[in-house]
Amino acid sequence: MCSWYLQDVVEETSSQSKSLTKLEQPKKFKVVLLNDDYTPMDFVVDVLKRFFSLNEEAAIQVMLQVHHQGRGVCGVFTRDIAETKVALVNDYARTNEHPLLCSMEPE
Repeated sequence: MCSWYLQDVVEETSSQSKSLTKLEQPKKFKVVLLNDDYTPMDFVVDVLKRFFSLNEEAAIQVMLQVHHQGRGVCGVFTRDIAETKVALVNDYARTNEHPLLCSMEPE
């Protein structure tokens, strides 16, 4: 084989290896519950336990944050998971006739 051919193969292989090491972690998004004057606190705790797998104590803490500060972070997820959780929570709230609103924002 020609030496120039081998050099091209080595350079191509090393450039492919370099591009593989440049992978980045996916961007994360905060899922946030927003306060309203009508949704009962126990419903908010139920949502936090049901959709975010929080225990009773953690769910109550987030619910109180929503109640006192107007918003509370339920968790941090990749975009697809955050979008799914937002849709599930909003659908569940509407099905149960509550105006609770869930949204997402970049971390």
